[in-house]
Amino acid sequence: MKQEQTKLSVVILNWNTRKLLKQCLKSLISNLKSQISNVEIIVVDNASHDGSQQMIRSEFPKVKIIQNENNLGYAKGNNVGIAVAVGKYVMLLNTDIIIKKGAVKKLVEFLDKNQEIAIVGPKILNTNGSPQSSCGRFPSLIVSLVMLFKEHFGGSDLVRWSPKSSQYVDWLVGAAFIARKEVFEKIGGFDEKIFMYMEEVEWFYRSKLAGFKTYFLIKPEVVHLERGSSKSGKKDPILNIYRGLIYFYRKHKPWWQLVILKLMLKIKALLAILIGYLKNDNYLKETYGEAYKIS
Repeated sequence: MKQEQTKLSVVILNWNTRKLLKQCLKSLISNLKSQISNVEIIVVDNASHDGSQQMIRSEFPKVKIIQNENNLGYAKGNNVGIAVAVGKYVMLLNTDIIIKKGAVKKLVEFLDKNQEIAIVGPKILNTNGSPQSSCGRFPSLIVSLVMLFKEHFGGSDLVRWSPKSSQYVDWLVGAAFIARKEVFEKIGGFDEKIFMYMEEVEWFYRSKLAGFKTYFLIKPEVVHLERGSSKSGKKDPILNIYRGLIYFYRKHKPWWQLVILKLMLKIKALLAILIGYLKNDNYLKETYGEAYKIS
């Protein structure tokens, strides 16, 4: 008798977030019960030292664990899990996600019924139930300009937003989405030269170039405890976004656009440094001092 193909592989990357991971796994497994057959759950552990591995073995014995010897970052860490996933669909999930009832089933059924769509993501909520911006536009020069100066100019919906209806989008945040395994097989995983932040944008850009369509589905919902799995505060995200934008433009855009981007990054850094001096804000001075050197 032919063995049924695994329908869904769920890949969860963990680094010292034992409590969040436990909460995430509980919501996931509760969500999967009697709804989707033939599912594998893979936790890729980036060398945690908080007891995460022991917790999985004792409380979730059916979950597969991949133990990395070092913290490989988001891109490389997820790629390790994606490489061993055998499901028709691959779901990427952050440990700071709580899945609401029926969400995974709705996403999987949507892909089953809509063969022209390759990647789908749910509506992401804040803990207070308000929508969290989870979709974005690719960083053209205009989009990048707004992203860098949105607190001065407004218009943040041009960059990232939470749609009010189901629709095609450029990219989804990497906290929770499902893709057909064939997408990874054709374009590869995340670019491992990007340690964290911007890696999903670059991956979705390649997926679109390859002809794959991405869709936001409004009915399935998950809760995202934003920055729950990031312990570095705001400084590292800002610096890594600077690095990620520069890398993205070097890889995908003409040289003259990279020159303009770097100029915008420097202006943003100088403006933030100036505000830091006016407000005597060491955080702004230090963070954007480093950002200026990157650009």
